[in-house]
Amino acid sequence: MNEDIVHRVVINHEEQYSTWAKHRELPLGWRDAGIEGSQASCIEWIDKNWTDMRPLSVRLNAHKT
Repeated sequence: MNEDIVHRVVINHEEQYSTWAKHRELPLGWRDAGIEGSQASCIEWIDKNWTDMRPLSVRLNAHKT
């Protein structure tokens, strides 16, 4: 991990998280989650906050059964 590059936490429509270099254009389907810093700090934030790793569609369907 290059700690000199500022990263940001990104989220997709299924509420899945990842990190992305801030200087790069976001990939299609992803939006900025408002968290930035070193890649390690972004991963730490994801680890603490992404407690249910099931995609949103699976979580929603689980409540229908």
